[in-house]
Amino acid sequence: MSRKTQALAALCAGLMIAATGCGGSGDSGGDDNTIIWWHNSNNDPGKGYYEQVAKDYELANPGVDVKVQAFAHEDMLTKLDAAFQSGDPEQIPDVYMERGGGELADHVEAGLTKDLSEDASDEIDMIGGSVAGWQVDDKTYALPFSIGVVGFWYNKDLFAKAGITAAPTTMADFYAAVDKLEAAGIQPVSVGAKDAWPAAHYYYWTAVRECSEDILTSAVKSLDFADACFEKAGDDLADIVAHKPFNNGFLSTGAQEGPTSASGLLATGKVAMELAGHWEPGVMQGITEDKKGLGDKTGWFAFPQIESGQGDPAAQMGGGDAWAVSEGAPDASVDFVKYLLSTEVQTGFAKNGMGLPTNPDATGALTDPALADLIKVRDSAPYVQLYFDTAFGQSVGGAMNDAIVNVFAGKGSAADIVKATQAAADKEK
Repeated sequence: MSRKTQALAALCAGLMIAATGCGGSGDSGGDDNTIIWWHNSNNDPGKGYYEQVAKDYELANPGVDVKVQAFAHEDMLTKLDAAFQSGDPEQIPDVYMERGGGELADHVEAGLTKDLSEDASDEIDMIGGSVAGWQVDDKTYALPFSIGVVGFWYNKDLFAKAGITAAPTTMADFYAAVDKLEAAGIQPVSVGAKDAWPAAHYYYWTAVRECSEDILTSAVKSLDFADACFEKAGDDLADIVAHKPFNNGFLSTGAQEGPTSASGLLATGKVAMELAGHWEPGVMQGITEDKKGLGDKTGWFAFPQIESGQGDPAAQMGGGDAWAVSEGAPDASVDFVKYLLSTEVQTGFAKNGMGLPTNPDATGALTDPALADLIKVRDSAPYVQLYFDTAFGQSVGGAMNDAIVNVFAGKGSAADIVKATQAAADKEK
């Protein structure tokens, strides 16, 4: 009987669930020598690189079989959510991407994610304070492999064509840039509102600019959104939407898949900029035929300042991804996750432009100048606010995201965002 099957039997016994409700081997379960690994690098160079990482690990560990499953980001999230909601260890991959925050806390409470505090103590020490987002009650349940921030990626050539000589630093600068781009016949901004979270990032950012760190930190703990800054952030969002900077059909545009996605429109020169995270250069490389994305035309700037906002002007908004091990996974899974944080693997991760590595010995391998600059922004920020939907958990964050998309669609207001978020939060208390 595999460890996952044993864990399932224990879970069923503890919950007194009938055997018919807990039977079956599931889609993801394996024996003690098989590791099921899920990730979202479904385009090259990331996809091919991770396949080679798995092969290298197998060669160094005879008898271990690493089965790699690469998904489009949205598909992976959907499958992971379904697996965790089932409460069935057999449906959860052995090694998977964990986003931390309230989502992780829910997984830990359900007993579905392994405590790595002792087995990966050296890696935890190496990563340092950045691991905090993946800790629950001072125990570490995942090892972050990429942590970055969200900002505007832009096409330097299109900015120059529109006569924009400097990246915007204030909202007035941003709106002026939008006007210049439109005057030059260039769609200013793409957003994948179909997938909700890209649109939601606008509100997260306006809240970081409007609210102090203390207020945001308190809200994560108390789930109280009474402070006026949350509604002010919604007003700022409504102003952005009212300026109509987005691509045609943005409400039905996906985030990252293919040339017609928000990332694809930027990568292929159809729009001038997009609000996205540290993964964007790698995503664009996977979309373009030459696998170079925007190449040396790539620029980046932080979300513009909002006059009179309470937020620290140097604060950033973002988060990261971490490797977690499901409870009941083969023992080799923990060793494999530690290998994924090794200097060797993280160096290749950096060279391929897949994100911002957390192993300090690998950061020098970043070949993309934009990413090399971005890691300086990350490391110099006084704090990085975790994505709200991750920080607040799926129920509260989902309600917030839905209300934000309604504002983009012209069907909601700033007050509606706060109302919907608070209503969902009250159900959690």
